[in-house]
Amino acid sequence: MKVRVLLLVSIALLIFFVSLFLGPVPINPFSLSGTEREIVLFIRLPRVIVAALMGTALGAAGAVLQGMLRNPLADPYILGLSSGATLTASAGIISGMTFMGAFTIPVLAFAGAMATGALVGLMGWRRGGLLPERLLLAGIGLGFLFSAVVMLLMSVSTNEGLRRAVMWMFGDLGMADWGLIPSGAVFIALGLVIAMLRAKALNSLILGDDLSHSLGFSPRKETVLLFTATGLLTASSVSLGGMVGFVGLIMPHIMRFFVGPDSRVLIPASAIGGGMLLVVADLIGRTVFQPTELPSGIITALLGAPYFLYLLRRRDVLGI
Repeated sequence: MKVRVLLLVSIALLIFFVSLFLGPVPINPFSLSGTEREIVLFIRLPRVIVAALMGTALGAAGAVLQGMLRNPLADPYILGLSSGATLTASAGIISGMTFMGAFTIPVLAFAGAMATGALVGLMGWRRGGLLPERLLLAGIGLGFLFSAVVMLLMSVSTNEGLRRAVMWMFGDLGMADWGLIPSGAVFIALGLVIAMLRAKALNSLILGDDLSHSLGFSPRKETVLLFTATGLLTASSVSLGGMVGFVGLIMPHIMRFFVGPDSRVLIPASAIGGGMLLVVADLIGRTVFQPTELPSGIITALLGAPYFLYLLRRRDVLGI
């Protein structure tokens, strides 16, 4: 197992390094001019870091959600958090809000995601605890509602912010900036720490509430903590670069084949795998289709949808 994890980390570091020097114009890492050094440090490096952070958050959140909800089709966006973030961010972009400068849209997205998480939590609360089934239904319902409101805003909008809002919704990382990274990294790290500390409890929840209780865990308390971790991870990811689908849905499945179902290993493995996938998707989007640049969300959908359909065909692998 240790060898597999080390191999995964090594591949991730290699992908990270290669993505810095590949692009519309490849750069020789052993002979950098002054201009090339600025391109790497101020354009490509923050973009790759943002992609890695977002993928890490989505991969880990997917592993937690699929276990917590005992649903192999669960996705970080299934709780409606991304729809809430998209609503507030799109409203800010279309209306031209700039009350916090470059931080305005990320702050709005994070606030929208966390407010939606609180609302989903309230709707999923019953008899002193969070019920996975109610969380799932509340998230789906609110997701549809917020998506409809976003479409309404875009339909009546006529200003130039409309295109920016659309690109942001598709996961455009072209606006990645060093200033956004510290706050996003802190919240993602916090979510990962909570998830890893409760990984053993998550293993018990997968087996059912009764068995979890018999092993000394409180299913309701653990569900609250894991839901909080998922909210932090998803909200931070969306606030950094918009909506990116399929990463949190398919990466836990891939990593189960590679490292097994133990959440103590699966969560960090899914985080690393998610980071790799989104870095590669961003690299493809900014190189293959030049001079057009495609948002990462489109690339992950093109890569992820066929694999997800393959998973549906192999029903024996969908169980957790």
